[in-house]
Amino acid sequence: MFKSKLMVGLCVAVAFGMVACEKKLDTDQKRASYAIGQQLGKNFKDNNVDFDADVLVMALKDVKENKPGKMTQEEMGKAMQKLQEMAQTKQGEVAETNKKKGEEYLAKNKSATNVKTTESGLQYVVEKEGAGKSPSDTDEVKVHYTGTLTDGTKFDSSVDRGQPAEFPVNGVIKGWTEALKLMKEGSKYKLTIPAELAYGPMGRPGIPPNSVLLFDVELLEVKKAQASAAPMPAAGKPTKKKN
Repeated sequence: MFKSKLMVGLCVAVAFGMVACEKKLDTDQKRASYAIGQQLGKNFKDNNVDFDADVLVMALKDVKENKPGKMTQEEMGKAMQKLQEMAQTKQGEVAETNKKKGEEYLAKNKSATNVKTTESGLQYVVEKEGAGKSPSDTDEVKVHYTGTLTDGTKFDSSVDRGQPAEFPVNGVIKGWTEALKLMKEGSKYKLTIPAELAYGPMGRPGIPPNSVLLFDVELLEVKKAQASAAPMPAAGKPTKKKN
């Protein structure tokens, strides 16, 4: 999966004629090319890919100018395999480092003022207790939320989008499902979710592997799930990790 995504990203960049080293984005082509470069670079970063930007540009220019490649297909295949191995190794190292940092963070946060810890390890602070009903596994909810990493990096926010999120209670990460069932309509909680109740060692774009996640959550409404409702919320919401 990783290799296919990487190759698709490269192909897209070549197809649109990405040109490097343009300092002025004064044409539609330059702006589009820059946007493609940003997306490609983010894809690499999210997948822990270490690459040489100058050599990447050289390869793109060779293709654009119909110059012969400097490597055979076999050599490129071996290079891509090695790249994948290095990315996986780096992800494992990041996951191990984040696991230790996460354990330290959770241990310290557990003793902070007003923090409650459940049997699963979920930590939460009740900022406001609502008076409405609590959701069950089969309900849907409407919420406002902001999610950050422990270093303060924001990775998602319905508040910033100006649109509450709606999804099934059992269609999100374990930490969310557990927290939502503790809340009542009108409640506002601060959640500290251990990695094993979130995305674990795999992580996801914008969320490094084994990250402890922090959420400010306001439960706006509890609704009965519709029979035709999808089991998973739309992209951008705190979805379950894939096995």
